[in-house]
Amino acid sequence: MMYRKFFKRVLDLLVALVGLIFLSPIFITVVIMLIVTNNGKPFFFQKRPGKNGKIFSIVKFKTMNDKTDEQGKLLSFEHRVTKIGLFIRKYSLDEIPQLLNVLAGHMSIVGPRPLLVQYLPLYSDFQRQRHNVRPGITGWAQVNGRNALSWGQKFEYDVWYVKNLSFVLDTKILLLTVKKVFLKEGVNSSSNVNMEPFMGNT
Repeated sequence: MMYRKFFKRVLDLLVALVGLIFLSPIFITVVIMLIVTNNGKPFFFQKRPGKNGKIFSIVKFKTMNDKTDEQGKLLSFEHRVTKIGLFIRKYSLDEIPQLLNVLAGHMSIVGPRPLLVQYLPLYSDFQRQRHNVRPGITGWAQVNGRNALSWGQKFEYDVWYVKNLSFVLDTKILLLTVKKVFLKEGVNSSSNVNMEPFMGNT
């Protein structure tokens, strides 16, 4: 209980600070590359629900351009992602700026991934429990086959994490995340952009 209420946040701050310092050469290099390739826009911002459904702006490296069709709608992922963007996504580098969200208190290092705001009214009471904790950069669903999971399975993993949150579990998730990133097992695989949107319970 003490870990959930106090020590988790302390560890989040320490890990985020150390992470930003350690990754600062990569951070700066990616920013410069994206400024050049994305017309001066290295970051992508999007509204996401956090703890208790409170809305915040998540920040990532911008891996896609803003090209639209004749009707003004954004083109598909395949037509918008840049070569540098593919490389950044392949190695999960686009997640690094979220360490700033952790420092700001919007997110945790480990927790259910923040989904889209429009999904909020679609959740069942069970699924809504995922918002009882801060969302994370990585989570239990991400290390258990994120891209191969159905929405129902994802929510099962998210709620299970919320109910079993502990220092040991967070450590396990972090170690598995590092393993998957280095083995390129797709914790942040670009294939996730083609997932069917969540439509609620039918």
